[in-house]
Amino acid sequence: MIDNLLTSFYDAQWQVTDTQAIYWREIVGNAFGLGSALFGLRRNAWAWPVGIVGNVLLFTVFLGQALGNDQGTPLYGQASRQVFFVITSVYGWWAWRRNKQATGGTAVVPHWATARQRAIGIPVALVAVALCFLIFRAIGAGFPVPWWYYLADSWIFVGSILATYAMARGWVEFWLCWIAVDLVGVPELLHFRYYPSAILYAVYAAFVIWGFVVWLRLSRTAQVQRVDSPTMETVA
Repeated sequence: MIDNLLTSFYDAQWQVTDTQAIYWREIVGNAFGLGSALFGLRRNAWAWPVGIVGNVLLFTVFLGQALGNDQGTPLYGQASRQVFFVITSVYGWWAWRRNKQATGGTAVVPHWATARQRAIGIPVALVAVALCFLIFRAIGAGFPVPWWYYLADSWIFVGSILATYAMARGWVEFWLCWIAVDLVGVPELLHFRYYPSAILYAVYAAFVIWGFVVWLRLSRTAQVQRVDSPTMETVA
């Protein structure tokens, strides 16, 4: 019974036009992704398990023809990042729950990364993008796609992992990382006809600007509290 329901859901499509169909997995997976972002804005630890459900669904979508889906070209960067999202989300879930227990109610206190953390993170991210470009191009050698596809997918992959890790640490920069990912992700997804994901990215771009403003205000409030109370310790 359960197997039949899962199989039906896996194969279910929304026939948009006579020639264009969208898997419901893509729609539902992106809905969970948006839900995760909303929980993240409110600094609620439920952001992580909700996001994991969306990651699993979208992993099966973005592998495209590699899994026999007739939707389109496999997006290896998009698919691979779902795996790392799950790993990072487990860490984020643990960290936020630990912080909540330690502070008596606050899962994370938004703050900027230190200069040392940026000095390490930015070069590592650039090297990772270059390595992913070479790996993704080698894996997808059999698919007729332009070179820029692999570069875009590499940044989307690395930028998304960096943003998720920064969110787990409570860094305000994670919203800026998502904006940079969206600027590349929306055109790529539209080009390869992953329309629900492209629409969500566009909506998410506006949402993350709002989230950035909210976390920026919270970080300033926390900074003022630290100045007023030098002995106050922040767990993040």
